[in-house]
Amino acid sequence: MKNTLLIFVTMLVMQISFAQQEPAFGKGEWFKFKMSYSGFLKAGNATLTVNDSKLNNKDVYHVVGKGWTTGMIKWFFKVEDRYESYFDKKTTMPYKFVRNIDEGGHTKDIEIKFDQKNNKAYVNDKKHNEKSVVNTRPNIQDMVSTFYYLRNNLDTGNLKSGDEVRLDMFFDKENYGFKLRYLGEEVLNTDFGKVQSLKFRPYVMAGRVFKEEESLTLWVSKDKNKVPLRIKADLAVGSLRADLAAFKGLKHPFKIVVR
Repeated sequence: MKNTLLIFVTMLVMQISFAQQEPAFGKGEWFKFKMSYSGFLKAGNATLTVNDSKLNNKDVYHVVGKGWTTGMIKWFFKVEDRYESYFDKKTTMPYKFVRNIDEGGHTKDIEIKFDQKNNKAYVNDKKHNEKSVVNTRPNIQDMVSTFYYLRNNLDTGNLKSGDEVRLDMFFDKENYGFKLRYLGEEVLNTDFGKVQSLKFRPYVMAGRVFKEEESLTLWVSKDKNKVPLRIKADLAVGSLRADLAAFKGLKHPFKIVVR
């Protein structure tokens, strides 16, 4: 049960060719998610924070994602995850990615530096003391920067139910072709009231974590923020749900249909 992997897999959202005129996010944006396992058992929390930073004299956003188990689950499956992405403020192309996780004893400590000009990824696997260079696809994204890149490039007005969009992402040490299907609109009951949302079906890798390719469903707010509201997944064992529990620093008004 990889609770924060779910949060960040859902960040692998849509590649649309038309950019919205205004940025969807900015410095100071913060999300907190509450996780539940099999519909009733509290599983943990996750946060995403956007900060300003500089990397090699370039102005970048530094996004930090954290996830951890809580309650009863923590005693038999402890999770402490940290994801970081440094990406260009204008293009949202990533320059550096960090994945440091401990999920029930399954650990990884990986740092990736991207050469977007020459389509290279310099991978430093610190756990195994291994370094490698991998050819990447043009305009490659990491698993965190993808969410922010696509929030700025999502043309919801042209989406039709059944439409599929694709994205190239680099995950750990390899290129990954991601596909997602748009399922239409839905008014979603949240902790903040009823919110008009857009519903998507990301295709994931079936196997150790997910039950099948269509195990994941994602809802995002139908406004300029594109806020992730809910994620549901059928896992190899049980199911997992993540709901937005708190937020601050949104760049645009958060629209609520009924409180």
